[in-house]
Amino acid sequence: MRQARENVRLIRLTAFLYLGCAAAPLLAQNAAADTRVPAQAASTAPSKVLSPAPADPQTPIIGDAEFDAAIPSLNDAPLESIDAWQAEQEAREEGGTAQQQAAQTAADPAIAAVQDGDAVEILADPPVIDPTLDHPLPPIDGFDAEPPPEPIQAAEREARALRYVVRIDGLDATKTTDVAKDADGVAVEAAVWRDVRGRFDSLSVLNDGDGSAENRAEISQRARADRQLLLDVLNGQGFFDADVRVAVQPSAVEGQPLNVILTVVPGRRYYLGQIAFAAPAVQPADLISSNFVPKSGDPIVADIILAAEANISVKLPENGYPFAKVGERDILLDGDAGIGDYSLPVETGARSYFGQLRTEGTTAFDADHVAILRRFATGYLYDSRKVDDLRAALIATGLLSMVSVEPVPGAGSAPDGTPYADLLVRQEAAPPRTIAGSAGYGTGQGLRADASWTHRNLFPPEGSLTAAGVVGTKEQAVSISVARANAGRRDRNIDISLSALHSNYDAFEAYTGRLAGTMSFVSTPIWQKKFTWSIGAEILATSEDQFDFARGLRDRQFLYVAALPGQVGFDRSDNLLDPTKGYRVNMRVSPETSLGSGKQIYARAILDASYYYPVKDNIVVAARARVGTISGIARDNLAPSRRFYGGGGGSVRGFGYQQLGPKDPNNDPVGGRSMNEFALEGRARFGNYGVVGFVDAGQTYESSIPKFNDWRIGVGVGGRFYTNFGPIRLDVATPINRRPGESRFSVYVSIGQAF
Repeated sequence: MRQARENVRLIRLTAFLYLGCAAAPLLAQNAAADTRVPAQAASTAPSKVLSPAPADPQTPIIGDAEFDAAIPSLNDAPLESIDAWQAEQEAREEGGTAQQQAAQTAADPAIAAVQDGDAVEILADPPVIDPTLDHPLPPIDGFDAEPPPEPIQAAEREARALRYVVRIDGLDATKTTDVAKDADGVAVEAAVWRDVRGRFDSLSVLNDGDGSAENRAEISQRARADRQLLLDVLNGQGFFDADVRVAVQPSAVEGQPLNVILTVVPGRRYYLGQIAFAAPAVQPADLISSNFVPKSGDPIVADIILAAEANISVKLPENGYPFAKVGERDILLDGDAGIGDYSLPVETGARSYFGQLRTEGTTAFDADHVAILRRFATGYLYDSRKVDDLRAALIATGLLSMVSVEPVPGAGSAPDGTPYADLLVRQEAAPPRTIAGSAGYGTGQGLRADASWTHRNLFPPEGSLTAAGVVGTKEQAVSISVARANAGRRDRNIDISLSALHSNYDAFEAYTGRLAGTMSFVSTPIWQKKFTWSIGAEILATSEDQFDFARGLRDRQFLYVAALPGQVGFDRSDNLLDPTKGYRVNMRVSPETSLGSGKQIYARAILDASYYYPVKDNIVVAARARVGTISGIARDNLAPSRRFYGGGGGSVRGFGYQQLGPKDPNNDPVGGRSMNEFALEGRARFGNYGVVGFVDAGQTYESSIPKFNDWRIGVGVGGRFYTNFGPIRLDVATPINRRPGESRFSVYVSIGQAF
């Protein structure tokens, strides 16, 4: 019977633990019934501070009858609602319901000082309004405030700092018995430990502290953070049972740094077991599995798993699934076998074809012009790479400050039942006007600065008007041009320009007017193309002086020149302004006719080739060769501005601009009908800076066929400052076997590499 009673008490105690707040008022009052004041009498009886009598250890604090009355009955009646129960408890704690409390307050205002509704108080409640709040603040003159302590100086802080050294034990040797071997039979874990240590060292809080802390508490806090870091790194390598123990020990030698020791117990390494993908059927059937690189038996390495999942999320949109989503992975570890079964949910969405183009926002051009920029047609299988290509083409227009291209479900489906995915192009038009400028310097060419103003969408779509000017010590010019980019076809540009130019060099002085038109397919800094071409026509009217060898003096002639220039280029380099590998080949041919000293028909041709070879990540060897010829006209019948000259920053450095080749009796260059050049550079880059050593060679000849002899050679060094739009170069060169009248040094400043 006693045992049964104890069981009932246990049941009651359990109920008490869950419903303790129902009995809490009973405990707060007192165990002695004769000293309790009923809540209803609180309005008439003053509060008392009671001194409870010592309790008999054999006497229960709450009797059975009182306990039974305080808890709900354990019958089968339905329980009251939680809201009703909470209201009942609040009413008990507050000494009655809100209506009762209001009535009590109205009957006796003294009750307002009783804040919690308890009739019997151990400590009296504070008054509703603290009278201290009504007192005025003391005058500022009488306010006693001590100045803040002086800041601890850096030297003093350094003297107070605790020094420590960090040591990691357990990563120097393999701790597992089932060591995997690579192809050479070397323990895989040896490389893993190096990777773990390297990643820990790069992220460690202890290492960031440079072995110094203000106190031991700070050292301990850093050690705890690094313990968790080391566990995370080990988990990322598949050591899910790893443990790391931390100890901070004083040095055996007084005055030496503390030892912070992280002891690693890596445990076993887990390997992939079964690999499963929860995904609908795709085309091709292995599209998902073939792009998940890890295989069963490979260690579970977080970086590899994440990269494989990212690869799936990339490959699905590239192969017709624009709305694919990769879910959260699940890896079920088997501690006995040391394997983890991997599963990945993938929502592929519908396999889709390209649909229509839509555009919204502050548009620079409509969907019809966007269609010109794309490299796919409606009905092609969706490929996110082509979408990225379209986005790049939109950016390259320079007319948009913000642009996004994203797939949205389209209307209808193809004849084979495949749905369409439309492309939504969101545009924010950029300011259409641009001001640009540049400056440079070259020995013999002097200072040169140019500026331009462009309205880039004056004639939509992509019809621009540009006014430009050049001011220099040797050259002045003004021009105006009208251009249409992506004219009817992507990357096809049409340009018509009118310019006036004054050139005053040692070789000639010319006043030239030029009208030209060009259609081209060229590279831009944003979009570099492998194959480029251009064709055009130009008419020049020029007044130029030249040395007349027959008369032995300089004479001015007025000439008209008509030309049909064209060029083709093949570019397999990796960068337009700063190539580091690959090659380029460019051929320019211009049939021309000259009027003034009789009708002359001739042709100009130049072949350029350059090659770039990366010796190391930061060292590149670059080489360039150039050959030119003019056939069908005598040199003296050719306008001086149309002849070949050698020397200068874009030719043979170490010599002044146009200073190589035949010269008149005054030692001024007269130009030639053929030329050849060669350059070799070694480029080393260190972050945003670089150095270049170079050798240039070349010559210009009076004959129409280059002779490849009598080469002049210049050597020099240069500096590079790399910016986000290309390198800024400064080259200093000197000629080998310098001749009278030639400068000892030549300086060249410009944007971009020399070639």
